[in-house]
Amino acid sequence: MRKIEKYFFAPNPLQKLLSFCLLPFSFIYCIIATLKRKFARFYDFGIPIISVGNLVLGGSGKSPFIIEIAKNYPNSCVILRGFGRKSKGLKVVSIQGNLQTDVQIAGDEAIMLAKSLPHCNVIVSENRKNAILKAKELGAKIVFLDDGFRFNFKKLNIILKPKLEPYFDFCIPSGGYREHKSAYKQADILAEEGVDYERKVQLLYPTKRMLLLTAIANPSRLDSYLPNVVGKIILKDHSFFDKTKILEEYARLSATSLLVTQKDATKLEEFGLPLSLLHLEMHINPIIQQSIQDYIAKES
Repeated sequence: MRKIEKYFFAPNPLQKLLSFCLLPFSFIYCIIATLKRKFARFYDFGIPIISVGNLVLGGSGKSPFIIEIAKNYPNSCVILRGFGRKSKGLKVVSIQGNLQTDVQIAGDEAIMLAKSLPHCNVIVSENRKNAILKAKELGAKIVFLDDGFRFNFKKLNIILKPKLEPYFDFCIPSGGYREHKSAYKQADILAEEGVDYERKVQLLYPTKRMLLLTAIANPSRLDSYLPNVVGKIILKDHSFFDKTKILEEYARLSATSLLVTQKDATKLEEFGLPLSLLHLEMHINPIIQQSIQDYIAKES
């Protein structure tokens, strides 16, 4: 675990003390976040919107969850903020699988979603309202909204509850929650990892000496899926990779491939190195899939 993850998920005594010292700020943050969501202006866009969100910082599996539920719906659009991208504003990432921009402009998650959902459009934007209007302009009949719980839109609210939860039940900065845990009760569908959804990882294109390279949230969640590797390079979530440094470490360890996730692979196409892939699929409770289908049919 990186230091920030240890602070939220496995704090040492000093970090626990710091957590309690920051409680007044957490209390203020919690109140502001809750009020901001509850008193935001309501919008009904006239099309089914499926929001997949979480209350915990990073690593809940929102993107693979969206891929699994959106793959059966043509004429749909996936909208996300585009964390880590080197751009601002609204960008159309793909139209029916045809990329309109690159990973630098779109961000790694958006490119991964575009490649995984060739029948969908993908848009990144800080302003979700504008993005939904753009999606409708492009012909979308359904919107899948990444991290949309806090927006007061007419939508089906799915909240993911991962197995790995923060050590303290506090909001940021004392704990790893974006809102108080009681907000779980406001989900239309509360999906618990291990009960309602499960990650399945398959190792593709393995080689003898794999070097793990990853820039995802909570990378420790990969540990149970990892084969033997000759080394690990773990960077902050959404980080872009320094080609020179990666090649130096690759040569030093006599590696035969980079072991990466689907999200990481989007930033390595020009490195010219063999890639071994930790291919993630999400298995979702059929009852949840049916609930989504029923909502879309009702709102269409």
